[in-house]
Amino acid sequence: MNATAIELFAGELDMGRDTDKSGKRSVAKGHLPSRRQLLKGAAAVAGAAAGSNVIGAPMIWAQEIKDIELRHVGVSYSVVKAIGDQAAKDLGFKVTMQNLDTSAAINRFITQPNSVDIPDLEGWQAKLAAKRGVIQGINIKKVKEFDNFLPIFTKGELDGHKIPRQGVSPYEAMYIKDANATDLHDGVTDWATFLPQVYNADSIGYRPDLVDHPVTEWKDLLNPKYKGKAAILDVPAIGIMDAALCFESADLIKYGNKGNMTTKEIDFTIEKLIELKKSGHFRATWTTFDQSVQLMAAGEVVIQSMWSPAVAAVRVKQIPCVYAPVNKKGDKEGYRGWCNGLGLMKHLSGKKLDAAYEYINWYYTGWQGAFVSRYGYYSPVPSTAKKHMTPTEWAFWYEGKPAPEEIKDPYGVPMEKAGTVRDGGSFLERVKNISCWNTLMDEAAYMNKRWNDFKVA
Repeated sequence: MNATAIELFAGELDMGRDTDKSGKRSVAKGHLPSRRQLLKGAAAVAGAAAGSNVIGAPMIWAQEIKDIELRHVGVSYSVVKAIGDQAAKDLGFKVTMQNLDTSAAINRFITQPNSVDIPDLEGWQAKLAAKRGVIQGINIKKVKEFDNFLPIFTKGELDGHKIPRQGVSPYEAMYIKDANATDLHDGVTDWATFLPQVYNADSIGYRPDLVDHPVTEWKDLLNPKYKGKAAILDVPAIGIMDAALCFESADLIKYGNKGNMTTKEIDFTIEKLIELKKSGHFRATWTTFDQSVQLMAAGEVVIQSMWSPAVAAVRVKQIPCVYAPVNKKGDKEGYRGWCNGLGLMKHLSGKKLDAAYEYINWYYTGWQGAFVSRYGYYSPVPSTAKKHMTPTEWAFWYEGKPAPEEIKDPYGVPMEKAGTVRDGGSFLERVKNISCWNTLMDEAAYMNKRWNDFKVA
């Protein structure tokens, strides 16, 4: 598959769509204008009405939309103030971003559902939120770019390669039978639990100036050389999978499904973690992006499970940090995939629900996709993100080519020098090497109890 493959995904799916000469969708074939377009028209009508001393509904409607506020709640790497600010600027209503850690976020969605409008959900959280009945189905017919989503999300595959289902893949968590269904549906329907907005393939971050060899396997996190200088993520459902990847890499165990362990597998994993902790192997566990950056930048930790923007944040400080390319080797290794997306809380209705759909659609117009790409994440619609990226950015982040010139982070801060190649290579290389996804296990309650045993050991 050549370098234009990502664009071709969208192009092939788009064949036959009615367009006008400018390439835009034709309204004549039943494609309705967006609420944003209607609002612009309403504003024009309102202006004309004001000039003729006629007061009509359009002016009231525009004012009502202006007064709407959407509360978008979720983790810091996905719910970003700069993105909310840009959306508000483009859409004309207020967007408030609030950050909570993974566990606090899902608790908020379930226990205080009316305090949230847009829940930022991972696949496993969408599964749980649907089961609890706190979200409503998203009508994919109202999502203008849905046909251009990569087949990761519409077929469960990429470049003819089946996306693994260890853990909860976005494809298997996305669909429900109807708007009020609480059980997931295997395969595309007209209704979604959540719609992807950002995703990536996670691995190990390390300091090449403080580690004596390139890291390419998860078991390196267990190497006795790094005793007292290693760290692991302290989010139970994710941290235990990082640990499982390490133990499987070291041939200590072969899991039936790392994303849905048996109680015996959970016990083995936790006991090994406790053994490592008591031996002094872990310098720390971390729960937030900032903690992982500080540990690595200070040199307190030289190797740890890590997130892509945290690696980028260390590099911005002019401190070397590498994201290990843990490509699959047979049935071992591979990245841990994750995907965050936008949901709709059950209480949304009327104009506020209309505004929420406008907000969802805005995410796929490209600005947000380009923004998250600049710290190593991916858009479900790369074809629109590309329009907001420079050729240098596209070549570096998606094609895995040496950067033709300096690479900057989303805020314009220099991050990579010309000639640098992205850790792990191209989009296709990285995503096709995902081996498991963040998850909600059947034995989640037991797993959380045992994880707490590790924390207090």
